[in-house]
Amino acid sequence: MSQTAAVWFVVLTAVVGANLPFINQRLLAVVPLKTPKGLPVRLLELVFCYLLVGGMALLLEQRAGQIAPQGWEFYAITATLFLTLAFPGFVYRYLFKRHG
Repeated sequence: MSQTAAVWFVVLTAVVGANLPFINQRLLAVVPLKTPKGLPVRLLELVFCYLLVGGMALLLEQRAGQIAPQGWEFYAITATLFLTLAFPGFVYRYLFKRHG
């Protein structure tokens, strides 16, 4: 996989992973629940998806060459970006008024 394709793969995976907790009622989109998911469960899923996407990105970076050392600033920025990518799913779940 080329570097450009790997970058786009990580970005698209991050968009899907950030919105996944908000677009379904299953735990991690797999396990059906008896009660509807609340915001705390969705936020825990969001953190799990962030770690999953970050791990996948780390593996792709390792395959491409040496892993660059990162400080806390990198993780703060990527977490904020992940939350920004989750905004459409949050709006759909909690702010969009359904008529009917």
